[in-house]
Amino acid sequence: MNDVADLAGVSKASVSRFIGEDRQLLSQAIAQRIEQAIDTLGYRPNQMARGLKRGRTRLIGMLVADIRNPYSIAVMHGVETACRKHGYSLVVCNTDRDDEQERLHLAALRSYNIEGLIVNTLGHHLDELRELHEELPMVLVDRKVDQLQSDLVGLNNVAAVNQALDHLQEQGFGDILMVTEPQDGTSSRIERVEAFKAGIAQRPNLRGQVRETGEQLREQLREFLAQRSHGHKALFTANGVATLSTTRQLHELGCRLFDDIGLIALDELDWYPLVGSGITSLAQPTHDIGVTAFQCLLDRLRGDQEPVRLYDFPAQLIVRGSTRQRP
Repeated sequence: MNDVADLAGVSKASVSRFIGEDRQLLSQAIAQRIEQAIDTLGYRPNQMARGLKRGRTRLIGMLVADIRNPYSIAVMHGVETACRKHGYSLVVCNTDRDDEQERLHLAALRSYNIEGLIVNTLGHHLDELRELHEELPMVLVDRKVDQLQSDLVGLNNVAAVNQALDHLQEQGFGDILMVTEPQDGTSSRIERVEAFKAGIAQRPNLRGQVRETGEQLREQLREFLAQRSHGHKALFTANGVATLSTTRQLHELGCRLFDDIGLIALDELDWYPLVGSGITSLAQPTHDIGVTAFQCLLDRLRGDQEPVRLYDFPAQLIVRGSTRQRP
């Protein structure tokens, strides 16, 4: 910084203002001289050292259960975009759905002196999360963590499931099989399954059953296809992972997509238009979910003391050939 100040002919305090949050206090001429000196010298501020000195690192942590999940990647992109816009950097830790990894990552994030944390895990280490929450603001994405009083950003699962059932019924389907990943205490999966069962009970013209992904799925799909029909058959997959697993098994069974069976998927992935006549989906606004999660965190960092908030986003129905109307 001394070298930059000498070359630009300004004070060290002016250089500090330029690379900090008070650039607006400098005149345009001084700012341009400092910028030219930085370019000439190739100066790069040590953000970690600056953070330690000021007591601020401008680091935001994000804990995800499975970084391979397309939903996690899409939400993460929204968070990172918002972080960059506001001058923060994002540190992402993937637990790989492993409780021990979650514990280790929480300890690591604490050592990095993050200023806030966005959580998309089961939260099995409740004591550690609570302890960390006492030190910094925390926002939950998609999944509730019992007894953790934090803002929650995600999808309106009940509305999305009913939207799917209404569409299938309107298209002439009567026999619906829901395929979900194992619920495993994940609040969003549980909400979708419960909403599906309640929605079927409220619609006397529909019959429904629920199955989980895993080794038995192919045989369960075979049985569903062979069952005496209550009406035209359709599958409702509860997320992108379940959709991929289901379409693979249908392909192995030699099923004609989507002549033998209909399909509607919760989540919108790039490959949906490429399968058969295209997969109808309920798209989650993943980018907006990520941006909103960061904005909630930023509000708390700025001193917002309002009660815990819940942001439930609606899904967008994208109709393709997999749910074309049945007579």
